[in-house]
Amino acid sequence: MVLRLEEGGGFVPIDFLASQAPTFTLYGDGIIVFQPKVETFPQPDAAGVVHNIPWRTAKLDETQIQDLLAFSLGPGGLGPARDAYIDGGIADAPNTIFTVRAGGLDKTVVINALGGDFGQGQPDAQARVSFLRLAERLRDFDKGGSIPTDVYTSDRYRGVLMEREAQPEPKPLAWPWPALKATDFKAEQTPDGGTSLPRRVLSTAEVDALGIDDSVGGLQGIVLAGPDGKSYSLIVRPLLVEEKA
Repeated sequence: MVLRLEEGGGFVPIDFLASQAPTFTLYGDGIIVFQPKVETFPQPDAAGVVHNIPWRTAKLDETQIQDLLAFSLGPGGLGPARDAYIDGGIADAPNTIFTVRAGGLDKTVVINALGGDFGQGQPDAQARVSFLRLAERLRDFDKGGSIPTDVYTSDRYRGVLMEREAQPEPKPLAWPWPALKATDFKAEQTPDGGTSLPRRVLSTAEVDALGIDDSVGGLQGIVLAGPDGKSYSLIVRPLLVEEKA
């Protein structure tokens, strides 16, 4: 990975946190994987399941790679950037996180509340303008679908399992994995020192065992009847090649 944009933090629904993934990633071989910009988010189906929009992928040639990196380090502001722009931030606003490993750099830059009027007139206002310019380019990398790309498919998914209060609706699905228990989904230490929601890697076959079509972009709102008699919410999202869980 040589360039990545992620967004996280702030006050957001738990389903969003559980399914959160990098917005854009560029790998050293020119492969890009990104979440397409959408104006209208998918709505739950009749069973209450949300089918997330599939991620997209393409391969840049060497000229395109270098052009993007030059923009990121120059007009995009990452070259001279500090590690963090969060002082005086907004507690419930998300952070925008850039990681760059190119041009002799290996650093992560975290910006709180990027966009809007926050920071205008402040010492870092110009840097924020540069970061926003880069973020907007990466968030809409295929320019609304006008640049040809392919659907990103993965043979591994992150499954996040959370106990929930049993309710009559939506009707829970039967537990689909005879060889798995709810306790096989485990919380893990995160890089920021926190703890993740209970999760494990699911294969394509294990996701298919749910019996839910159109899962390539990930799923939210699945309700399962656990083998332990408890009710659970399951969220599934595809994994990138270097992600372990």
